[in-house]
Amino acid sequence: MIEKESGQKKMIQLNLLAKLNQILGQAAVDTYHKASQFEEENLQIFPPSNAQDGTWGYQPPTDGYDPYALPGAEDEGVEQSESGWKGLFSIATYRPYFNIDTFDVIDRIMCTLYPHRGDFCEKVQDNPDMYGPFWISTTLVFAVTALGNYASYLSAIKSEDKIDWHYDINYMSLAACLIYGYICLVPLGFYFLLRYLGISTPLVQLWCLYGYSLFIFIPASILLIFPTEFLRWTVIALAGLAAASFVALNMRSCMSGSDKWITACISAFLMQIFLAFVIKLCFFV
Repeated sequence: MIEKESGQKKMIQLNLLAKLNQILGQAAVDTYHKASQFEEENLQIFPPSNAQDGTWGYQPPTDGYDPYALPGAEDEGVEQSESGWKGLFSIATYRPYFNIDTFDVIDRIMCTLYPHRGDFCEKVQDNPDMYGPFWISTTLVFAVTALGNYASYLSAIKSEDKIDWHYDINYMSLAACLIYGYICLVPLGFYFLLRYLGISTPLVQLWCLYGYSLFIFIPASILLIFPTEFLRWTVIALAGLAAASFVALNMRSCMSGSDKWITACISAFLMQIFLAFVIKLCFFV
């Protein structure tokens, strides 16, 4: 009796499994047919073929909107199309003056160490940059601030009198006003002077020239920390002469063909000497 009941249960289970397999098989077949039909419909649409010659592939939309365009491409075009006073607030206006690589910056810095060549203006004539002048000026600001305080510390230690030394944070604001003011205003003044003398020289080229001329004061600042006045005056005098010769000789090459270069070159020479003495008297006393 028990064996008959167990046999009936097995038969019922087998029948249920058979029906389940039949249902699942039919569902799989229906899914396959639907997927095949979907692929055939998509093949008729993608990839889009809008060209008359029957070429396949992605075709840019004709309404001017391209979802695959690089981000900012439309803004770039807008920036480049701006002109007049609006260009002063556009990044695209200043981008060419920072389009320079490390090799060019190093080459231009090396020109400042050999001021007698006078070929700096020829190298920057086609591509004057503001990258080098900005970072040279910023480095000089931090250099004279930190090294000036350290020089005063060494002088306080060397002094026989007991001096309560403290770090002077005002060096930072003084150095920033002096260096940035000099690099911005002095070339601007010479630009108008040259225009008055009938000499056409781009303002950016003058900014580039004066910016790189300050590089010599960075290594000079390191030597100025030694608490010996004779050494300090010798170093700052040599650095000032090198920077002044660099500016004067290259400004002379910028004004080739003009007989009015003497006034501008002498003025530029004296301004560089004046800057050297101000750096010495304000930060390394």
